[in-house]
This record gives sequence, C-alpha cells and structure tokens, in this order.
Amino acid sequence: MNGIKARPGAAPAKGTAIRATAERGGREGVLLFGGVSALLVAALSLVDVAVGAMTGGNLEALPRTAAERFAQLADSPLLGLYNLDLLNFVTTLLFLPALHAVYVALRGKGSKLAGLGWGLSLVGAAVFAAGNPALPMLGLSRDYLASSDPVLHQSLAAAGEAILARGAHGGAGVFPSFLLPLVANLLLSVAMLKGRRFPPALAWLGLTGNALLGAYLALVTFVPGVATVATAVAAPGGLMSIAWMVAVGLALVRRDSGQ
Repeated sequence: MNGIKARPGAAPAKGTAIRATAERGGREGVLLFGGVSALLVAALSLVDVAVGAMTGGNLEALPRTAAERFAQLADSPLLGLYNLDLLNFVTTLLFLPALHAVYVALRGKGSKLAGLGWGLSLVGAAVFAAGNPALPMLGLSRDYLASSDPVLHQSLAAAGEAILARGAHGGAGVFPSFLLPLVANLLLSVAMLKGRRFPPALAWLGLTGNALLGAYLALVTFVPGVATVATAVAAPGGLMSIAWMVAVGLALVRRDSGQ
C-alpha cells in the first residue's frame, strides 16, 4: 500500500535487537541489585560480629529455658530476638538476590552447578523461615508476661520449649536451616571457579570461608563442650565469608563478572 514495500526480514531483525537490549538491561539490573544486596548483607554481618563480641559470643551463656527466653525478650527485645537468630534469618533472605545474580552471571559456564546452588539457597531460606523461633517466641513472651495464671504460664512455657527444640541456636533442630545456605554458597563458589567469570581468588575465598563456617556449625551442634575450638574455627570463617560477600557485591556492581 502507498507504494511502500517492507524489506524482507527488517521487522524481525529490529524485534531481535529490541529483545536483546531488553534482556541485557534486565540482566544488568539483576546484577546491580544482587551486588547491592551482597554489600548490605556484608554490612549486617559485621553488625552481627560486633554484637556477638559485645555480648561475649558464648553459646553456654544463652538463656536455657523458654521462661528465661521470655524474660530476656521482655528486658531487652532486640537482644532476645538476636539470640533467637532473627538477624541471621534476615541476612539469609537478603542474600538471595546476590545468589540469584551469581547464577545469572554464570549462565552458560558452570550454570548447572550454579542452578543447583541457587535452588538449594531457596530451599534453605524456606526451611529457615519455617523453623526460626524469633517471632513465635516474641508472641508467646507477651502472652506469658501479660498473664498471672500459673496454668497458662505452664502451657505457654511448654509451647516455647517445643519451639526452641526445633529452632534454638546450636541445637540439632536448627542445623538444616544453617547448613543448606552454607552448602548453596559452597556450590556457587565451585561454580564460580569452574565458570571462570569471577576471579579464582574470589571463588576460593567463598569455598574456604563457608567450609569453616560449616565446620563450626557441626562442632556447636554435635560436639558439646568445644566452645573455644568452635570459636577459633568460626572467627576466620566468618571474616572470610564477609570478605567473600563484599568481593561478590563489588564484582556484580562493577559488572566484573566476565559478561
């Protein structure tokens, strides 16, 4: 019509270019968001280290019974929630965009292993969400302190003990919540090493730091009375893990993932 003939293949080529630009923009957005989330989690992890140092970081000194937890939540809600791993749960969720960005950056090279790590991180976050005792214990503590009925106190304390049995820090019940994200981080670190889109030193930092944290987790969960040894393992592991988060965040923000 109007004497104008469309060039064969012109429209499909233009559409392909638009899709490629949109995909590239979406990819860059994922990497940037993931990088920012990694840096935020690293900052919160430093807060965790500082709070642990100020409070002594001694698992043996934590309140033992549900009633003692309720009292701590009443006297110092933030410390009580911290001791119930609320900060660890928050950082686990906030780190998911960073792990997804690593998976996206590794597509095509090491992508199968990265995909497994990304999927496992989602499972780990879900398990952590289901088992974290912080908010349920906070709700029970308010009911416990608001009542003077001994029978209700006994019932609420029993409910609190059940929650602690499956989610208290250092207990076997919370072990999968911490283990699954660590294994996911290890898998993604191996994928970084295989994919060669991140510096090898960055991948080795992630492998070493997360492996040491896994050793610490196993010690405090299954080997009683080794607090000093466990802390000696956790300290370098935690610092390496934080350094890994920072390095991953910077690499993603700078688009230094070999894309």
